[in-house]
Amino acid sequence: MKKKELASLLNVTVETLRNWEKDKPELVRLINLGLQTDKQIEFTRKLLEELEKIKEQSEDGKFNLK
Repeated sequence: MKKKELASLLNVTVETLRNWEKDKPELVRLINLGLQTDKQIEFTRKLLEELEKIKEQSEDGKFNLK
């Protein structure tokens, strides 16, 4: 993600984000970890939905699990 996009997402200016990177690198690291966690949660949610569909299909007899 570009700095401009990240700044917009956080509702701060690019200059503020640069200052954080310089003065508060731990804060920026935590923000990035949080964003990665959000992406992982979304990915996991999609996989769970797919598993639920497969389960429903197997219960309806439309999908044969061995």
